[in-house]
Amino acid sequence: MQLSSRITDLLGGGSDGWGVFLKARQMMGDGVPVTELTIGEHDIRTAAPILQEMHRAAMAGHTGYAAVPGTDSLRDAVAARVQERTGVPTTRDNVLITPGGQAALFAAHAAVCDSGDTALYIDPYYATYPGTIRGVGAVPQPVQARAEDAFQPRSETIAAVASGAKSLLINSPNNPTGVVYSRATLDGIAQLCIDYDLWLISDEVYDTQVWTGEHLSPRALPDMAQRTLVVGSMSKSHAMTGSRCGWIVGPAEAIEHLTNLATHTTYGVPGYIQDAALFALSKGPAFETEIAAPFERRRGLAQDILAGQNAVSLVPADGAMYLMLDIRSTGMTGEAFAHALLDQHHIAVMPGESFGAAAAGHIRVAMTIEDGEFSKALSTLCKYADGLTA
Repeated sequence: MQLSSRITDLLGGGSDGWGVFLKARQMMGDGVPVTELTIGEHDIRTAAPILQEMHRAAMAGHTGYAAVPGTDSLRDAVAARVQERTGVPTTRDNVLITPGGQAALFAAHAAVCDSGDTALYIDPYYATYPGTIRGVGAVPQPVQARAEDAFQPRSETIAAVASGAKSLLINSPNNPTGVVYSRATLDGIAQLCIDYDLWLISDEVYDTQVWTGEHLSPRALPDMAQRTLVVGSMSKSHAMTGSRCGWIVGPAEAIEHLTNLATHTTYGVPGYIQDAALFALSKGPAFETEIAAPFERRRGLAQDILAGQNAVSLVPADGAMYLMLDIRSTGMTGEAFAHALLDQHHIAVMPGESFGAAAAGHIRVAMTIEDGEFSKALSTLCKYADGLTA
C-alpha cells in the first residue's frame, strides 16, 4: 500500500532541521549533561492559578464537546484583546479558537490556498512553515530576507515572486531572528498584498515579547482587515505551551468557513482548556509582562556579554525569546558550529540553516534557561567562537 505524496513529501525530501536538537536529546538520554538553548519552551511552567482554574473547570463538568469555533466567552475575550491592541473593530464572529498556533497556521493556509497554489513565506522562517504549506497541497515559495538588512524583508524582493501567488506568511516579532518588523516594512508588505491580491497570514504569537519599538499588526493597516488572517496563541504570552490553545482572527466569512473546517478536523478545543485560557487572559497585560520579563532581562545580559568580544555578532534582538547570532567570522556554517559546540562543550543551539538559506552562517539561541546558567553558556559560546577566529 502506498501513502499519499502529501504526507510522504511533507518535508520536501529534506531534513526538518532538528538534527542538533535530537542529537542533544540523545546525549541527555545517555546521561550526558547538556545545556539546552534550542526550543522556545519557557523555563517556568504554567502558573498555578491557571492550572487550578483548568482543574476547577474540568471538575465542574466542562469536559464534553465544546463549541467548535470556541466558547463565546473566550472568543469575546480574544476579540476584545485584539481590538484594544490594534484599534480594529473585532467581535467573536472574527475569532476561531484552535488547538494551538500550529493548527491555526494549517487552517489559515487551508482557507486561502487551493491545491497547487503558490504560498509565499519569509526566509528565515519557523521550521514548520514549508511543511504546513505542503500539508494543505500548496507549493511553498521562500522569499529571502537579508542579513545585511537586519532580516527586514524587502517588498521588492517579495514582488519578484508574487505574481500568481495566493498568500504571504509573515512572523513579527520573528522566530528565529528576534527581529520586529518596522512600520516601513509592514507598509510595504501591505501595499504589495493589495497590488498582487494576496492573502496575508500574520503569525503574531510573540506579540507580547517586544523589547525595542512596538508591535504593529498588519490587520490594522488601511484596507488590510479583509485580506489578513492573524494567528495568535496562549503558548508564549502565558506560558501555556502544552495546553494547545490558539486562535485565528480574520473576516467573519473566512471564520465561518474555518469553523466548518474545524468541525471536520480538530472538532474544537476542550472546554476546560478554554476556561483556563479565559482566566489567564483576564489577568491582563501585567501578567503577560511578567511572563515576558525573563527574556527581556536575558537579552540585556546577552548584549553585555556580546559587547565584550568580536567573534560573534548579534542580529538586532527587538523581540521574542531568541537571539540570532552571526558566526560567519569563524569560517564555519551554522550547522558545523552547532554540532561542534555540542560535541566539545555540551551546549545545544539551533543552526541558522534549520530556518532557511537566508540564515546560513548563523545560530539561534533560545533564552530559556536560568540567568546565571544562560550567561555562562553564552560566554562559553563566545570564547569558543573567538578561538576559531584567532
